[in-house]
Amino acid sequence: MAWGIGANPMTERSDRLHPTMSSKGDAPLRQPDAGLLIRGKYVLTASEPEMISDGAVRVVGDTIRDVGSFADLSSRFPSCAVLGGPNDIVTPGFINTHGHFSEALVTGIGENFALGDWLRGLIDAVAPHLDRESAFISTLLGGVQMLRTGITLTNDMFVSDPRTTSVTPGVVQGLEELGLKGIVSYGASDRRPGTPVEDVFAEHAALREAAAASTLCRFRVGIATVAAQSPSMFARSVDLASSNADGIHIHLHESREEIEFIQESRHTSPIAYCAQNGLFASPTLAAHCVWLGDADIRLLASHGVGVAYNPVSNMILASGVCPVSRLRGSGINVGIGVDGPASNDRQDMLEAIKTGVLLQRLDQLDPAALTAREAFRMATIEGAAALHLDTAVGSLEPGKAADLVVFDGGSPALANVHDPFQTIVYCAGPREVKDVWVAGRRRVADGELLGVDVPALVRESRKLAHCLAQRAGLGALSLLATSN
Repeated sequence: MAWGIGANPMTERSDRLHPTMSSKGDAPLRQPDAGLLIRGKYVLTASEPEMISDGAVRVVGDTIRDVGSFADLSSRFPSCAVLGGPNDIVTPGFINTHGHFSEALVTGIGENFALGDWLRGLIDAVAPHLDRESAFISTLLGGVQMLRTGITLTNDMFVSDPRTTSVTPGVVQGLEELGLKGIVSYGASDRRPGTPVEDVFAEHAALREAAAASTLCRFRVGIATVAAQSPSMFARSVDLASSNADGIHIHLHESREEIEFIQESRHTSPIAYCAQNGLFASPTLAAHCVWLGDADIRLLASHGVGVAYNPVSNMILASGVCPVSRLRGSGINVGIGVDGPASNDRQDMLEAIKTGVLLQRLDQLDPAALTAREAFRMATIEGAAALHLDTAVGSLEPGKAADLVVFDGGSPALANVHDPFQTIVYCAGPREVKDVWVAGRRRVADGELLGVDVPALVRESRKLAHCLAQRAGLGALSLLATSN
């Protein structure tokens, strides 16, 4: 099924919750009936053939109709408007397989924490104070960065304490404002005593309803970790996923501390616990998967679980290195994630792709541990497959969603292209992202984001971040918490 895009019917607009929209809207270009031709010196399809020289993609509405040589398509469809240029590189939109918009107001903080201390000292302090407005602004703040680095679909888990009024529909509102596709989930947990379990599942329900009303979002059941849920909540989460969601989004085997706790309390590994209790019967995306035994990998492979590789956050939190070669060699689809803004801290997919390659090479002391072509596939079609969405997105093929990125061939970084895959992975940065199309609508044009007043967004986020840091008691970590 192709993804659509349109106005959000979920709620009426509120000036308080929508302070950042500009009146620019889309780029002035309107598609003629024949559609658009998006041209490049190289079109990298993430399909077959994997590269077309002097190629083009024909887009009609929200769908790719043709992929081929520019000469052929321009002669067959002479009424098509042409974008892109003879020196540009055209790729599928990138798939961010794991992230947390809930962290967008607490970037650049707590660098000396390992994962457990980071959760207890920062995330647990912030989670009670996040509301729907902060969810909306945080999604805009993170999503702007994502679009500017070529992300057209993001898999998010919003982590906050349950409240009497729902929080996570603000994420859906933000994605609709941006025109960015999202798989949305709530990072449910009852590990802290006194957590109102019914409020947790009410949050799931509110997010599911918001996603159902959205043209851009799909709902998944979020599970923070196996350790973060009591056995009764975990069983209820499995039941919810089996009948009311497009799948599961969970952190698995990110740290040794997590594995040791489950081994001691439930006498098995977190992955084995998930398999034994029916979680993997639903399409599952497991984030991190750093500390794995052979039996764990066999379970992931036999259940078709996708994995999100998050190299930057794994290094910042000193969690370890995901065994990407072993996973992919076992037939497991591995995508790339930027992870949350408090553990990365940039929402930069190009940085994550390049770092992901370099980390594997350093870890294995092998320059062939992960190639540019493999990393490119992980960021596109393999990421889509990890989310069980590869029939709809992730490659430039007729019938798939028109999610594309045009890289600027006029940039000094892309002046001399010897191998376009290596150029994208090693040379390109946000400045080289010229245009981004999501479902046939241009969201970035000539490097500028469309539809959002970014300076106003930044100003609004500063107010919220200041209040959040004070309310969360982050005085030992944040200058914002102690400023007037």
